[in-house]
Amino acid sequence: MTQRLLNNKTALICLILLSIICLMGAFAPFLAPHDPNLADVINTLLPMSGEYPLGTDYLGRCIYSRLLFGIRTTLYYSLITMVITAAVGALIGIISGYLRGKVDALIMRACEVMLSFPYEIIVLSIVGILGPGIGNIILANFIAKIAWYVRIVRGSVISFNHKNYMLYSKTVKSPQRFIFAKHLAPNITAEVIILATLDLGWIILSISTLSFLGLGVQPPTAEWGAMLNDAKEVLFSNPEQMIVPGLAIMVVVACCNLLGDALRDVLDPRTEHKQC
Repeated sequence: MTQRLLNNKTALICLILLSIICLMGAFAPFLAPHDPNLADVINTLLPMSGEYPLGTDYLGRCIYSRLLFGIRTTLYYSLITMVITAAVGALIGIISGYLRGKVDALIMRACEVMLSFPYEIIVLSIVGILGPGIGNIILANFIAKIAWYVRIVRGSVISFNHKNYMLYSKTVKSPQRFIFAKHLAPNITAEVIILATLDLGWIILSISTLSFLGLGVQPPTAEWGAMLNDAKEVLFSNPEQMIVPGLAIMVVVACCNLLGDALRDVLDPRTEHKQC
């Protein structure tokens, strides 16, 4: 599997780019030349220079510094949301698909209710009710996305229930913990990783969009969507200020989508059989 990943140039390039971006966010206090929230009305709308690599915004804040610290808000919180949603959704999906019966029926009815509403409507409704803030955004995306993971994992578990090794384990009355750990978890891990990687791009767009609309991360916290919101004040006089955060969002989301597609080729054994 590792060799297949190394041989897949798309997966490797996207993984390297995302790793570099994550490291830049981790070391943002050392890489940023200025305080990202420090306003300086004397140095507003400055062009690119040695002191300000990407210039300053309409409040005199260093755009490059805000871009670096924005990684922590936009990408890190998206990763946290994705991990929590995938882990909880996979666990519920395994329980639903393995136990079946009334438990499965109850979980599926709840998922059907949640899936009957568009993703954006659920997120906007929850954030509108609870108010702006990154915690509410994470909760909204968790509620809006978890049903997808439950349904997909449940379907995989049901298909695996009919495999010979599963039937044998049940026949010899192996402990449930052993069946979960040795049979179910390894088989669905690849599918969950692929889905979570693809969903990461959607979560990044969701956080950025809500921040752009003023419902997400609140000022003066640096966040790419909030930077787009700030840049609209000078859209016609300094359009390049919208290009910088917009390009950052586009690159990261594209990497997530391409990485998800590449991981499907690397991790999905059915793809390997088709290629052979």
